[in-house]
Order: sequence, then structure tokens, then C-alpha cells
Amino acid sequence: MSSPSEIEGLIRNMEQVIFGKTEAIRQVTATLLAGGHVLIEDVPGVGKTYLARSLALSVTGDFKRIQFTPDLLPTDVTGVSIYNQKTKGFEFREGPVFTNVLLADELNRATPRTQSALLECMEERQVSSDGITHKLPQPFFVIATQNPIEQQGVYHLPEAQLDRFLIQISIGYPKHFTEMDIVNAQRKRHPIEDIEPVLEISQILEMQEKVREVYVDEALRDYIVKIVEQTRSHPQLLLGGSPRASLALFRMGQAMAYLSGGDFVLPDVIKSLAGPVLRHRLILQPQARLGGVTPDQIIQDIIDKTSVPVTRIQ
Repeated sequence: MSSPSEIEGLIRNMEQVIFGKTEAIRQVTATLLAGGHVLIEDVPGVGKTYLARSLALSVTGDFKRIQFTPDLLPTDVTGVSIYNQKTKGFEFREGPVFTNVLLADELNRATPRTQSALLECMEERQVSSDGITHKLPQPFFVIATQNPIEQQGVYHLPEAQLDRFLIQISIGYPKHFTEMDIVNAQRKRHPIEDIEPVLEISQILEMQEKVREVYVDEALRDYIVKIVEQTRSHPQLLLGGSPRASLALFRMGQAMAYLSGGDFVLPDVIKSLAGPVLRHRLILQPQARLGGVTPDQIIQDIIDKTSVPVTRIQ
């Protein structure tokens, strides 16, 4: 199986807007193909929103954005039932979640009650209102951005909410020469204004099906589960990964292998994805957090101590 040229075209299209962050672009694209959602945490101004917009504009389909604020209500996200005097009944008015690509900008600036409005949408791909279930369009892909929790005016995302995100990534500051390219590219207008769609929604759905066919050897599946299991017993962790974390690592492995043109997953792919898939699902012990330990350090420790399997190629 080879990575379709259309996907490479999508990545190149996004690179016209987001300079020097190919790995982040590939991870976000893989998350879309894996059928998950992505959380981008970073300081303001590094391109979180433009990364989301460049993906949405590169794919034909509906795109909507929600700017999360402390006064945003759950019905502002999912929709609301309004009484129609002519029909003498209630009619459901769809909220912005009824789209293919949803940018949830600065998600952690909203109250926990509003944040939780996305839970059913992200997991079940539906909205329940007044006892009636409304299905969301397919595909439904959430790209959420959040500011670091150390900043003022933000709320912690609950564990149940974080667990719904397939991966969490950071973009980081660009290197000097890359930042020069950014400044030069925006002297007259922003590159986002010239971006054109390169993929149809139907093609994305087809690729999502093909990703599920990528072979994952049984020994590698055992390796994935062992990594996640060790997060539950690690002395520096208060909470480890759930079975959803094992499935997320499995699905992301398939998607990244597909992006790379492979028809099977290698152990090195799982190693590289363990951080993005697991870091937001782990809760450190208070003493570890005070000691400056990070989830990525613990994940690396687990990776180093877990024997790498010898896999069979299908």
C-alpha cells in the first residue's frame, strides 16, 4: 500500500501556510484519517488556529469555528430547541458542531459545563436534545486549541474531555530562518487567503476505511497494551491511560503508517506516537509535579524499559 498522492498534496497545501512544522501537520492529518480529534496546546501566536484553518480549507466540506469564552453556553455549541408558533411545536436549530471540521478555539477559556457539551459530539458523533438524537455529518473532526494552564482566565479540561482527544501536540516557536520566511510571506497578505481545496470529503472517508486495513502484528498489539498498562502502575503517576489510550495508539499507528506509504506498522512508529497519544491522559503524583517531572519524561522512561517486539510482516 502506498500513501496516496492526494494526501501528500494536502500536506504540501498546508505547508504553504504553516512553515517549518511538517511533523505537526502530518500528526494532525493522521488524526483525521484515524477518525479521531486533536488538541493543540501552545502559547498564543504560534499558528494553532491557522493550522486548523489550513486543513479545513484544504478539504471540501463544511468548516465552522467556535471561539470559546467564559460566557459561552452549551446550547451555543450543540444547538437549541425553539418553539414555533405556526406549527405549535419545538424545532431544533443546529449549532456549529453540525459540520465536518470544527475549530474549537481556546477551548479551556469556557466553563467546564460548556466544555462538556462536546463530549457526546466527539465520542458518539451525535447531539441529543429533548430526547431526540441528531446525527452529525461524516466525517466529524474536532481541532481544539488551548492555552497553557499556567495562563490566567483558563479552566482545566476534565479528564473525560481530554480522553476524547486522540492526540495532544504543541507547535512551538519557529526557528530563526523559518520566522524570517513567515515575515516575508505575509508582507502583503496572508498565505491562508490563497489556499484552495485539494481533497473531497468523500476521499477522506475512503482513506479512513483504508487506514483500518493497515496490518498491525499481534506482537506489536501486545507491545502497545504493555506500554499503556505500565502507566497505570508507574509510581509517579496518579492516573494512567485507559483502554481508550491503547486503541488510540493502535489507530494512530495505522494512520501514520498509511501516511508513510506502508501497509504495516513498525515498532518505531509506536514509539514516536506514545508521547502525543498518552501525555494528556496522564495525571502526575503531586510530588512528581512539584519536582518538575513531565508526562513525556515518564512516557520515555516506560518506552526505554519495555522490550521491543520482533514483528512479522504480513
